[in-house]
Amino acid sequence: MNDIREKLRLYLVTDSTGLSEEQFLNKVEGALKGGVTFLQIREKEKSTREYIELADKVHRISLKYQVPLMVDDRVDVALAIDAEGVHLGQSDMQIDIARKILGKEKIIGATTKTVAQAKKAYEQGADYLGVGAIYPTTTKVKTAITSVDTLRDICNEVPIPVNAIGGLNKDNIDILRGVPIAGICVVSAIMKASDSFMAAKELGIKMLNQTM
Repeated sequence: MNDIREKLRLYLVTDSTGLSEEQFLNKVEGALKGGVTFLQIREKEKSTREYIELADKVHRISLKYQVPLMVDDRVDVALAIDAEGVHLGQSDMQIDIARKILGKEKIIGATTKTVAQAKKAYEQGADYLGVGAIYPTTTKVKTAITSVDTLRDICNEVPIPVNAIGGLNKDNIDILRGVPIAGICVVSAIMKASDSFMAAKELGIKMLNQTM
């Protein structure tokens, strides 16, 4: 996983709310064309079969652009579609157990909000961390705000890459300047944009011009 840090610069977490499948897949592909470097499919409401079918379609697109696909929460879905990995929250399967199931070649990410959680995730075998929420979010996921100081402390306390997540967009990421993150995770900034290609492109340019 030596090159994972570079891939994490612009990380998209999907949200299919209010979109037809065709609209959703087009939006995802537009984002990948626009410069998204890491992708996570997140579906809280779908049945296992529906999740697998949609994730497989997304994976075919992400493979075309050579962008790793993570499956949120579900180790079984990640295995079913041979995704590049899984992203686990604090209430999901333990990281070390997921590692036993997935093997050492798959990527495992973890959501953490404190230095203690970050250290535990690293010790259990996480390859990278998503830390936040930095700002309140408009997604349905319940979030607690994490300070930029805590984000910086986590970056300094664990040797694996750390991404900031939560309400981030091209107009407010300046708050992260100087924090040694690998990149940012976004949802609404791309998924709710009228043009996902341009939204991703603008975010990518902003990230390249910003020294983290």
